[in-house]
Amino acid sequence: MSLQHTLEQHVKQAVNSIYSADLQSVEFQATRKEFAGDITVVVFPMLRVVKGNPVQIGEAIGSYLLENVTEVEGFNVVKGFLNLEIQASYFVNYFNSIKDQETFGFVNASAENKAVMVEYSSPNTNKPLHLGHIRNNLLGYSVAEIIKASGKKVYKTQIINDRGIHICKSMLAWQRFGNAETPESTGLKGDKLVGNYYVKFDQEYKKEIAALMAEGKTEDDAKKEAPILVSAQQMLQKWEAGDKDVVTLWETMNGWVYKGFDETYKNLGVDFDNLYYESETYLLGKEFVAEGLKSGVFFKKEDGSVWCDLTADGLDEKIVLRSDGTAVYMTQDIGTAIQRVKDYPDVGGMVYTVGNEQEYHFQVLFLIIKKLGFDWAKNLFHLSYGMVDLPSGKMKSREGTVVDADDLIVEMADTAKTISEDLGKLEGYTDQEKTDLYKTIGLGALKYYILKVDPKKRILFDPKDSIDFQGNTGPFIQYTYARIQSILRKAGVDATVTLSADQVALEDKERELIKQLQLFPEVIQQAATNHSPALIANYTYDLVKAFNSFYQNVSILGANTQNEIVFRVQLSQAVANTIKNAFSLLGVAVPERM
Repeated sequence: MSLQHTLEQHVKQAVNSIYSADLQSVEFQATRKEFAGDITVVVFPMLRVVKGNPVQIGEAIGSYLLENVTEVEGFNVVKGFLNLEIQASYFVNYFNSIKDQETFGFVNASAENKAVMVEYSSPNTNKPLHLGHIRNNLLGYSVAEIIKASGKKVYKTQIINDRGIHICKSMLAWQRFGNAETPESTGLKGDKLVGNYYVKFDQEYKKEIAALMAEGKTEDDAKKEAPILVSAQQMLQKWEAGDKDVVTLWETMNGWVYKGFDETYKNLGVDFDNLYYESETYLLGKEFVAEGLKSGVFFKKEDGSVWCDLTADGLDEKIVLRSDGTAVYMTQDIGTAIQRVKDYPDVGGMVYTVGNEQEYHFQVLFLIIKKLGFDWAKNLFHLSYGMVDLPSGKMKSREGTVVDADDLIVEMADTAKTISEDLGKLEGYTDQEKTDLYKTIGLGALKYYILKVDPKKRILFDPKDSIDFQGNTGPFIQYTYARIQSILRKAGVDATVTLSADQVALEDKERELIKQLQLFPEVIQQAATNHSPALIANYTYDLVKAFNSFYQNVSILGANTQNEIVFRVQLSQAVANTIKNAFSLLGVAVPERM
C-alpha cells in the first residue's frame, strides 16, 4: 500500500476521532520546496464537514498523526496546508520492496477484468500513411500499452477502409495512365505507387472540370459530369456487383498497399492483434437496424429511409439506412462494434482513436448502441485528438502535399545523425551501431514530441525542434538513461544485496528520487483512466530531472562508504528501469549508450 493510501486512512480516522465527522476523501499534494515535509494534506476541502479554523484543524490532525502513525516524524502547518515529515526508514524500506521488480508499476491482467479493444490507424488504401496517421498510430498504440500495464487484457485492432469511390479513383487512374507498372518494376513501395495515382486522378479531374466550364457548364455541373469521375462511379458499381476484372484489380492494388503499410508499421514500431476490412463489414449492422425498427429505437420516413431520433438526448435525427436500403457509415460502425464483441466475447469496452472532427459521429454511435441494449456501450470511448500542423501549413492527400510517414521517419534519423555528429559523442561505434542509434534517437524524438502533448491539443510539429539533447525531449531522456547505464557498467559492486534502513543515511536528493519513483504505479493508472500518454511522458521527464539533480549533487561511485555506493547504484538502476518501462509504454526504445 502506498504512503498516500496509508495516510488517507489515518487522516479519516483523525477527523472522525477529533471532530466526529466522516471524510469521503483526502486531498494530497507535493510539499512546496520552501517548507519542511514530504507530503502535504490540504485542509480546506475538509471545511465542508469540519467547521473551524483551517490552521487549528491542521494542527489537531498533525498531532494525531504524529502520535498514531509510525511513519510520521514531524509536521508543520502553513495556512490550510498540513506538511508531513516522513521517517527516512520508510523510504528506504519502500525502496527495498521495489528495487528488484523488473516491471515495477505494471499490473498483471486479471481474469475478472473485461478486455479492452483499442482501434487505431484505420487508413484508406488509396494513399500512403502520413503525419496525421503517425499521431493516430502513436496515440492508439501507446494507450493500448498503458491500459495493458494497468491490469487489463488488450486487443489492438484497426478497420481498413478498402472500398469506396476514393479507392476506385486510384484504380481508374492506374488503369488509364499506369502502363501496367508495379511496385517491383518501379522500385516504389506499393502504397506510394497507388497514392501517386490518387493524385494523378485529381489532376486529370481538374483538367476536365476546367474544359467543361470553358464550354459554358457551371462549376457544380462540371464537377458532377467530368467523364473521369463518372467512370470511377461506374467502376464502384461494378465492384459492388462483383465484376471479376474490377475485383481482381482491386485485390491486386490493395495487396500492394498492405505490403507498404506493413513496412511503415514495422519502422514505426506499432502492431495489431487483428484486422477488420470495410469491404467485409460494410453490410454489417443492417440486421440490427431491422431489430431496432421493431423495438422502436429507429423509425422509417415516407421515402423508406430509416432514422434514429436523438433529439430528446440533445442531438438530432440520424439516418442509419438510405431510402434505397443501402447502409451509411453509422450502420457499418454499429455492426462492426457488435461483431467485435461476438468475435472476442471477453471485450467489455472499446477505444476509438480518431481525430476530433469525428466527435459528433461517436456521440451518436455510442448512444445508438446503448439504445439497442448492449451494456458494454457505457465503456465505449472516443480517443479524440487534435490535428498535426506543419510550419508550411495544412496537408492535402489528393494534391500530394502531405508529409509522408516513411519520409519523416528517415528525416528524423538523418536529423539525429547530423546533431549527434556535431556533438561528437559516437567515437568507437561501428557504422551499423551508428545507424541503429540514429533511428532510435530520431524515432524517440518524434514519438515523445507527439505523445508529451495532451491528445486533445493541436500540435505544430517541427522535426528539428524535437531532436534536442536538452529540455523536455525524447533524446534528453534517452541520454540520461544511457548515462545511468555507463555508471552501472563502471560500478563493480554487488547490487543484489539489501541494505536495512539503519545502514543507509538518506540524502535529501535520494529521498526525492524515491518519492518520484513511488508515483509511477499511480501515474500508470491515471494515464489508463484518462487515455493520456502525456501523463507518462511528463512523469518520465520529472523523474529524469530528479535523477540529474541527484547525479549533480551526490557522488555515486565516489561515495564515502561501500553501503552508500551500493545504495546509490541500486537507486540509479531502479530509475533506469523505470525510464525504460515508462518509455516502453510510449513505444520508445532506450539506447544502452550514446
